[in-house]
Amino acid sequence: MVLDALARLTEERVDHRFKGLPPDAAGLTVGELAAQRRNLFTDGFTTPVLALSAERLEHNLAALETYAQRHGLAFAPHGKTSMAPQLFQRQIERGAWGITLAVPHQARVARAYGIRRIFLANELVDAAALRWVAAEQDADPAFRFVCYVDSVRGVELMDSALTASGASRPVDVVVELGAGEGARTGVRTEAEYAAVADAVAGARTLRLVGVAGYEGEVPGADPERVRAWLRRLVALAVDFDKAGRFAGLDEIVVSAGGSAWFDAVADVFAEVPELSAPVLKLLRSGAYVSHDDGHYERLTPFNRVPREGGLEPAFRLWTQVVSRPSAEQAFTNAGKRDAAYDLDLPVARVVCRDGAERPATGIEVTGLSDQHAWLRTSAEADLEVGDWVGLGLSHPCTSFDKWVLIPVAEADGTVVDYIRTFF
Repeated sequence: MVLDALARLTEERVDHRFKGLPPDAAGLTVGELAAQRRNLFTDGFTTPVLALSAERLEHNLAALETYAQRHGLAFAPHGKTSMAPQLFQRQIERGAWGITLAVPHQARVARAYGIRRIFLANELVDAAALRWVAAEQDADPAFRFVCYVDSVRGVELMDSALTASGASRPVDVVVELGAGEGARTGVRTEAEYAAVADAVAGARTLRLVGVAGYEGEVPGADPERVRAWLRRLVALAVDFDKAGRFAGLDEIVVSAGGSAWFDAVADVFAEVPELSAPVLKLLRSGAYVSHDDGHYERLTPFNRVPREGGLEPAFRLWTQVVSRPSAEQAFTNAGKRDAAYDLDLPVARVVCRDGAERPATGIEVTGLSDQHAWLRTSAEADLEVGDWVGLGLSHPCTSFDKWVLIPVAEADGTVVDYIRTFF
């Protein structure tokens, strides 16, 4: 089923929906175009075009697989980053336990491409979505679905919707621990923990299987504060277990881990004591798959523990100089429609002219319009109208979502695959 669904992606016809692809490829299937192994720079691709590095993508997939294995962590990478079933499959092949997602649509995409384990790192109180989850569980005994709960009201809404749907299998839930006052979702006090857990125990359609949360929301996050919050999460699991709340489980879930603090997660989860059932220590980092040239380049835990490995920015947005009105200014044809800009502006990395690449010395992106990047150029910048400028992007989640079909290119520009996204 999985391979059949993925294979059907290669049967889609290339047309005007997919920006950046060669106009003369219209009518070919994606598989036929991939088989041509066209060159990104010389075989008809139009700017702007976002590309993924084949080599760096593979490096990043291997890096987190190795890290998780070394630290005894199960891994459910956050699929909201890419929303790309082809990448989900590569992550599963690299040992991922399953895929983390955030909203019902994303879960439906994952199921359409055969993902057997989904961790929904969010509360789910939508009755229609809960009916869908119940139907998926009832139709496929091997399907595992886990989601957050953080309120008695939420538990009541879930139980009501699932009861009305006639669900035969309970939905597994984890109590979400809030990261602190003013942070995002999650319970905050001991009384709330107990009330939510009691509500789950009283709901026929739900089963409490663990605790979870997101350490990236800890106010004023630093190593000390993040580790303190993670220890609270572990302590909550221990308290629930002592109270018999996990009685009868084959496995207890303890989950955390974005892309900025997975080293702290590994350290604290190594301290989890023996509980009444084996503990699934579930890491959920997602941005690693492409990494970036900004936000996560600064925040990656590999900066703190370089001996453990490293990640490489896999995105390059290729855009073309269309105007050079002065010696200090140039404009390229990619803007907010094409590039992530919510955390940092793109960074000029390389210039390509007549097939030769060189560093983008003296070139700085100072702003974005809808379809233009504003470049400031110094005296050392060698830049002409027609040159291609390769931009590094910051924040993978808002890079993937602007592109429906993304070429995967080897270092020499040969395009070997195309990644389909579903946002």
